[in-house]
Amino acid sequence: MTDYATEYAEWQAKRLAALKAPNGWLNIIARVWLAEGTVAVGSAADNDIILSSGPSHIGSLTQDADGQVTYTPEDGAPQVLELSKYNPPRFTAGNLLLEVTTLNGENALRVRDTTSDAPEKLQPLEYFPLDPTWRIVADWVELETAKGLTIDTSKSIPTDVEATHKAVFTRDGVTYELLATHGTPEAPQFVIRDQTSKDSTYAACRFVFGEDVTDKTIVLDFNKAINPPCAFTEHAVCPLPPAENVLPIRIEAGEKRLHD
Repeated sequence: MTDYATEYAEWQAKRLAALKAPNGWLNIIARVWLAEGTVAVGSAADNDIILSSGPSHIGSLTQDADGQVTYTPEDGAPQVLELSKYNPPRFTAGNLLLEVTTLNGENALRVRDTTSDAPEKLQPLEYFPLDPTWRIVADWVELETAKGLTIDTSKSIPTDVEATHKAVFTRDGVTYELLATHGTPEAPQFVIRDQTSKDSTYAACRFVFGEDVTDKTIVLDFNKAINPPCAFTEHAVCPLPPAENVLPIRIEAGEKRLHD
C-alpha cells in the first residue's frame, strides 16, 4: 500500500502536470464574452476577435437570441456546439485550443496557445510541509433545506449556487463547518480562505476538493488546498468563498502564494 507521503508527492506531480498541460491554466491568451450575432475569429486584423497567435482566419462564432452557439470553421461546415458548464465544447485551429465556456447563462470564447512557453516559465510551486493532521475525516451533513447563495467572483460577476451539504470537523477542540458550493457529488468543492491569506497563501481563496465521500463522512485534505486558476491567469473567473468558509484559523497546509 502506498504510504501517505508518497501518494502526496504523486498528487503534487499530477497537479503540476495538469497546470502545464495543453488544456491547463498557463497558456490562455484570450477570453472574450459573446453576444448575439456573428463574429470572425483569427489573428488577422480584419477579424472581430483578434488573437495574438494562431491562424489568420479560424472561422466564425454565431450566437442566437437563445444563447445557442454555432462554430463555422473557415473552410468547413457549421457545427452547433453543445454548451456545458463543466465540460465546455472544444475545437482546435492550428496551434490553438478554443472552447466556449458558460457562466450565469452567458457564453465566452476562451483560447489557449498550445505552443506557449508560459508553462515552462512557471516557477516551482511552494507548499507548506506535509502535515498528516490536516487530512481530516469530517462529518458530511446534508442540509435540511438546500441553501441558495450568491457567490462573488474574481471578476466581480456574482453567481448563484445551491449548497446541499456541509462538512463539519473539529480542530484543537473547536468545531468548524464548510459549505460545498461547487464541484461534483464525488468531489465536492470547497472555496475557503483562512488566516494564512494575510501573508502566505493566495489572498482571495484556495480550493479544497472532498475525497472518499460517503453518506456520512468526507475527507478534507488541506495538504491538497490549491491556488485557484485566477492565481495563474487573468483570463479565469474564480468563485470567492462564502462567509461561512472564511475561517478564523491558520491552515498551514497546501499550496502557498506564487512567487510573482
